[in-house]
Amino acid sequence: MSRKMKVPFGTISIPEKSKAMISEILGSRRVSSGKYVRIFEKTFAKLLGAKEAVAVSSGTDADALALAVLYDFGARRGEEVILPALSFVSTGNAVLHAGFTPVFVDVEPKTLNIDVGRIEEVITEKTRAIMPVHLMGKPADMDAINGIARRRRLYVIEDAAEAYGAMYKGKAAGTLADLGAFSLYVAHIVTSVEGGVVITDKEEFSDILRSLRSHGRACKCKRCVLNLSQNYCPKRFESGTGRDIRFVFERIGYSSKMNEMEAAVGLGSIQLFHEILGKRRRNLLHVLSRFDRFRPYLETISEGPEEQIGPHAIPIIVQEAASFTRDELAGYMESRGIETRTLFSSMPTQCAGFRFLGYREGQFPNAEYIGNHGIHIGVHQDLGLEEMDYVLATLDRFLEIHQR
Repeated sequence: MSRKMKVPFGTISIPEKSKAMISEILGSRRVSSGKYVRIFEKTFAKLLGAKEAVAVSSGTDADALALAVLYDFGARRGEEVILPALSFVSTGNAVLHAGFTPVFVDVEPKTLNIDVGRIEEVITEKTRAIMPVHLMGKPADMDAINGIARRRRLYVIEDAAEAYGAMYKGKAAGTLADLGAFSLYVAHIVTSVEGGVVITDKEEFSDILRSLRSHGRACKCKRCVLNLSQNYCPKRFESGTGRDIRFVFERIGYSSKMNEMEAAVGLGSIQLFHEILGKRRRNLLHVLSRFDRFRPYLETISEGPEEQIGPHAIPIIVQEAASFTRDELAGYMESRGIETRTLFSSMPTQCAGFRFLGYREGQFPNAEYIGNHGIHIGVHQDLGLEEMDYVLATLDRFLEIHQR
């Protein structure tokens, strides 16, 4: 075994451009959502190939507000949204935050994504949307999902939080449905430290999103002159009622705006996007292409011919043939300096907050197995092939010791 190395799970890159913008913003004292947030939205939309982007305060809010758009198109509170049982808990939380009822579907063990063959089994007259998750940056089967949605007249909202750089049949994840929701949390390729963003090609959706993020206000211009300067806004009183449009609330809304400093970090992150993506992809593929030697004891995802995995992290699932536990594997890797994270949980049966929905353990066997036996490790831009080889060597040594 080579010398012990440090392989942290995540990192953040903040270029000098961002630091200069933050200094300028603080000096201007215009720190709430304004000029830089709008520049960030336009730059993010261009990066992903979408017509519209609306920045919010977290990836959870991105999911929730994308769903809340549906109320303007006939949805009612308490109606149903279909989503995979396995995801970071924010996906399920967001459905509840938006006022909908989550209806869970098991995942495919090889892809970690929603089992599309089971979706139509749970569609009812109350179903309004499907929310696939591109878990670990592995694209879900969007052709099949969109086909079901078209036949059953449902909306599709992508949870693309972990899918930066993911491609499906030549299109970027997040642009494959009615709306795409991204996280800008510190661990992601594009980050504003905290934050989220929703993209869409439908201007009517983006107008509603701008209202939703600011308490449901009727004021929803893309470029607010009041936020950018002290200029007079002629729209404020043009309704003829004498009421200030900023205090007219058209819908139930949220307080979910991005601030200017976050936008500055996000703009610097986009500046580095292709460099970071390339480094992460190299790390990910280096490990995936050498993973066969750990089978049948360990498993991970693979890249299909018409897709590109977004390099968020490397999932590792302990298989039934193994003579060791997930905890033993994680403990050994941590002792060798490799940080690990569990591979989430079956939300309806392994997360206590969802018990009130009435699901029972055993209903989602694949999600539950992964929740009990999976971990994931970092592939971020501050790591290189030396660290990836160290990870591989550590797994080799662990199997030598623990596999009987």
